[in-house]
Amino acid sequence: MITRIGIVAGDIWRLLEKEKEMTLSSMVSQTGKPREILLMGLGWLAREGHVILKENEGDYTGTLRKKTA
Repeated sequence: MITRIGIVAGDIWRLLEKEKEMTLSSMVSQTGKPREILLMGLGWLAREGHVILKENEGDYTGTLRKKTA
């Protein structure tokens, strides 16, 4: 299961690099992955400080955290 979550986290990362900001609902639609697995992947990325999550009208919006030099 950890491997699956990690792969989905990578999918999320690539989507956010391309789209800059996305709702969880859009991520589900674009990846075809189950919402629960996407939430786990987002949690992984958030815990590592790679994404910023905001609650937005009953959904969540994710963006990649900008790197600082």
